[in-house]
Amino acid sequence: MAIQYITKYSFQNTFSLSTVAFEKACTIDHNEQVNAYSIYWIQEGSGTYNIDFEQYTFDDNVLFFLSPGQVFTVDSEQIKTAYKLTFVRDFYCIQTHDQEVACNGILFNNIYETPFVKPCEKDTAKLNFILESLIEEFQQNETAQYDMLQSYLKQFIISAVRVKKENHVIKEDVETRLFKDFSLLVEQNFKTMHSVTEYANRLGLSPKSITKHFQKLGAKTPSDFIKNRILLEAKRLLVYTDKTVKEIAFELGFNDPAYFTRFFTKGIEKSPLQFKKEY
Repeated sequence: MAIQYITKYSFQNTFSLSTVAFEKACTIDHNEQVNAYSIYWIQEGSGTYNIDFEQYTFDDNVLFFLSPGQVFTVDSEQIKTAYKLTFVRDFYCIQTHDQEVACNGILFNNIYETPFVKPCEKDTAKLNFILESLIEEFQQNETAQYDMLQSYLKQFIISAVRVKKENHVIKEDVETRLFKDFSLLVEQNFKTMHSVTEYANRLGLSPKSITKHFQKLGAKTPSDFIKNRILLEAKRLLVYTDKTVKEIAFELGFNDPAYFTRFFTKGIEKSPLQFKKEY
C-alpha cells in the first residue's frame, strides 16, 4: 500500500474530516458498521462497495452517504483522492433543519435507494471550496468554532441535496409522501410492529389503501417492506455482533426463536447460522 498521507481533523469527537491521497492507485480492504453519519467523496478512483449487503460499483467523482447502523464493506477499490466527513446527531441539529437536508431527508436513511450522487464540474468546484473552508476552520481554534464548522457542514449537505435533485426526479405527490411517512414509521418501529395493520392504524389509513398507494409507485408491498427491514437488521446483528440467534430473535420482536429462524431462512434462503458463517 503506497499511502502518501491521511490527515484527520476533528472537533470534540463529534465532527471530523479526513483527507486521503495516494502516490498511486491502491486497494484498501475494510469492513465496518457505521456508528455515525458519514459522507464519502471519492474524487478520483473507482471500486465496488457493499452497503447493507447491496453491491454498488462507482467510477470517479461520487459522493455517498451512510447512516448509523448501516453495514459498509469493500469488494475492491482503487482510490487516488478521497474525503470523509463524519458527524454525530448531536453535532448537526437535524430536527431543526429543513426537511430535505435533515438526516431523514433526501440523502440519509434512504436505505432502499442508490446512495451515490455524482456532482458536475460546477458543483465539484463549490464542494471543494466548502471543504477548503472546513479545513481552514479546523486548523484555527477561534471563537465560535462549533458554529462555523456546523455552518460549513450544512452548506456541504445543502449543496449535495441540490446535486441529487438535479440528477434525480424527486416526486412530491401523495404516494411519495405516504411512502416516506410509512418508511420512517417502519424505521422507528420495526422491532416491535410487524404487521401492515399496525402501521395503517398509526397513519389513519386502511391496509388496503396503503397497498394501493405502494402499487401506484411500483414499490414492494407494505408487508414485504416491513419484512425486508427486519431481515436487514437481522443480517446486521448476525454479522456485526456476537449475539445468539435467540437474542437477535427477541431483539427483533419475535417471541419464538424457531419462528424467527424460519422467517429468516424463507427470506434469505439460508439459515441465520449459515448466513453468519458465510460472512
